[in-house]
Order: sequence, then C-alpha cells, then structure tokens
Amino acid sequence: VLDSQYGTYVWPCAVVLAQYLWARRDSLPGKRVLECGAEVTLSDSEELPQCLQGCRRSCLLNQLPHVPVTGLTWGRLSPELLALAPVDIILGSDVFFDPKDFEDILTTIYFLLEKNPHAQFWTTYQVRSADWSIEALLCKWRLRSVRVPLHSFSADKEHLASSSLPGRHAIEMMIISLAKSDGT
Repeated sequence: VLDSQYGTYVWPCAVVLAQYLWARRDSLPGKRVLECGAEVTLSDSEELPQCLQGCRRSCLLNQLPHVPVTGLTWGRLSPELLALAPVDIILGSDVFFDPKDFEDILTTIYFLLEKNPHAQFWTTYQVRSADWSIEALLCKWRLRSVRVPLHSFSADKEHLASSSLPGRHAIEMMIISLAKSDGT
C-alpha cells in the first residue's frame, strides 16, 4: 500500500509524458511551462507540503535553485493561482485519477486557459474504468481534447508505459485547449 504522500512515486503516466516532452524538446525553448520545461514552475497541491518540500529539495540537489515551486490545489482559486505567471503549456501526469476530482481539475485548467488562451494542457492518464469520462465536463467548460496516439512519439513501448504495480496500465495522452467559438 502506497503512502498517502505518493507524489514522490514515478507513475507510468509520468514516463509517457516525459517521452512526449522529449519528442517535442525542440519546440520547448522559450516556452513557459507549468510543471516541467523551459521557464519552469513546479507545482503540487498546497495541501501536500511534504511533496512541495520534496520538489524544492530536488531542485536544490539538481543545482536549480531558481526554479519556482508553488502550491496549487485543483478547484481552488488561491492567491498563488491568481499570481501565476503566463504559461504556454500546462503539464499534468495522471491527474485524472479519482472522478470526484475531475471537475476541480478542469475548472482550474479552464481558468488557466482563459487567462492564457493560446496555452495547452498536455496530460497523460491511466485508463482505470470504462465508466469514467471527462467528455461531459469538457463540453461544460468549453474545452476540447485531442488524443495523441502513443506510437506517434514512440511511447507505445512496454518499458515506457508499464508498471510493477498490479492491475491494468493502459496509458493515454491528450491535449486539452479552449474550444473554438463554433464548439470545436
């Protein structure tokens, strides 16, 4: 059983998202990225101070003391969220884990995309149930998603999208952006 502070575990979705970033590395210089990239702001839930401290410690150990680490909690309009610098890309690995959090996640993503209309949310997630879907919430928040096939960035390899944990580990990748005024 994993500890509740599981932000330090490298989940298969993180490896797949890292592969996508690696495949797109030539397009990242100069981009402002929330989570990982060129001008970086790392984040985790403000309710998980141990994870935030771990991010700060990792930055120091990797000689990156200038990388900001901020607490952001899905669905919470906080001073940190309001003060966040402009972003081009928002990264989220396996954030669609618990359906009770899906709307909070998309509320925050919508806020960030409205504030940065050209930005995109790049996310990987593990398919845990055929009953879980974010399609209705995407429509509600006027967002659209585009599925990115894993083979298109060489992430369909067993060693990338696998895990030693029990259960099914089908990983998907999608890019979420604001829907155009015509609904697309």
